Amino acid sequence: MDRFWHSVAFRLALICGALVIASIVLFSIVFYFATIGVMARNTDGKIASISKRLSDDAQTFGLSSVAKRIEFTLSDGVDSDSEILLLSDPNGKKLAGNISSWAERSTPMNQVLDRSILRTSGLSPSRVLLHQLEDGSLLIVGRDMQDLNEIRILIARAVVLGGILALLLAVVGTLLFRKQIEKRISSIRHATIDIEAGNLNRRIPVSGNPDEFDRLGADINRMLDRIQHLMDGVRHVSNTIAHNLRTPLGLIRGHLEESMRGQPELIKLEQAGIFAIEEIDNLILVLEKLLQIAEAESSTRRQPFEQVSIREVVTNLLELYDAAAEDQGVSIVMNIEGEPVIAGDKDLLAGILANLIDNALKYAGSPAEICISAQQYGDYVCLIVQDNGPGIPVEERPKVVQRFYRLNRDTRGSGLGLSIVSAFTQLHGGSMDIEDAEPGLRIRITLPNNTHSTQQNSSQLPNGQSTLTQG
Repeated sequence: MDRFWHSVAFRLALICGALVIASIVLFSIVFYFATIGVMARNTDGKIASISKRLSDDAQTFGLSSVAKRIEFTLSDGVDSDSEILLLSDPNGKKLAGNISSWAERSTPMNQVLDRSILRTSGLSPSRVLLHQLEDGSLLIVGRDMQDLNEIRILIARAVVLGGILALLLAVVGTLLFRKQIEKRISSIRHATIDIEAGNLNRRIPVSGNPDEFDRLGADINRMLDRIQHLMDGVRHVSNTIAHNLRTPLGLIRGHLEESMRGQPELIKLEQAGIFAIEEIDNLILVLEKLLQIAEAESSTRRQPFEQVSIREVVTNLLELYDAAAEDQGVSIVMNIEGEPVIAGDKDLLAGILANLIDNALKYAGSPAEICISAQQYGDYVCLIVQDNGPGIPVEERPKVVQRFYRLNRDTRGSGLGLSIVSAFTQLHGGSMDIEDAEPGLRIRITLPNNTHSTQQNSSQLPNGQSTLTQG
């Protein structure tokens, strides 16, 4: 019994069954008393009406007229077998009627009462009203209740039988209801057990009916799809990290092993040590970038968001990159309209622009021009870093934001720059778009100027650009 009671399906089915039974019982009670009550009130009303009419006739036309009226009523064939009438003089002598006499002298007058009346057919339950006329005569009007009692018994039996049938149907319905719920829940449980065992391709069966279980199953399936996608991503990233770590570590080991062969010269050892340090620094840099991406994707902030001046961030970066750009024959132009300000992390925003400038310096070629522009549009600030280099093919644009994906393997790098830009942008509630600058590449970053803003649609953003968030 405990197993059943601890089952939600059983409790729900039991509650539904109890409500159905309670409703049927309540309906039966109301129906029974309403039916019998109406019949009794109609009978009482008819008795009172006949008694008043005969009493008025007695006052107007006398007892003989009332006696004739009673005899006619009893012989007209209308309810003659159920009507009870008696008119007796002040001495108790019967003047008219279908009962012999009335022996109870202490019976209350002008009240409809239940009495057993001796009639020719025997003793019958009746409802009677006694009324004493002005001359002391007694008028009794009543009705035999035998047929009404039989109707009452018939209704009671029908209610009881209907109640029993309803109870059986409720019990059967409760069991079917419980079985149906447990069947749907069981399919979900079996699927989750299979998934827990490692079968991530298993999904909750959905019948296509728009009920709660189908909606729940569809939600769980979407969650499982997302989890599988994330796990595939983690597996891919793990494999890529292992590959990217193995290559430089192999190079470091090879250089160190080569430098240690034979009688190693001091200069070779120094060169091997310098190479090893540089490669280790590159590995540390890669791991640091991965940590930055993980922090951004988990919405972890290094410091609270504050109002950041975009002009100040861009100006500081231009001072930092000016010498490197000049050495490569690249000119960097700043074009900022007004004083755009957003709520964000100053260091992370600088990281977004720094990675974009780094990429432009690496891939735009020489000579080239890099233009950094910013403009505020209502609740949004649009940052654009544009170059006139070779750009990125359309089919490659969704891939370049993936970790370790490198379009040009001949250029040194980790393949994490745009992944960091995408993660930092999403942390600020913004979007990143990769566009063709004809010639060159345009990276458009759209950021809300407060942390609670929602992204606008393309019709609300400048130049009608897409708001597809990369990554």
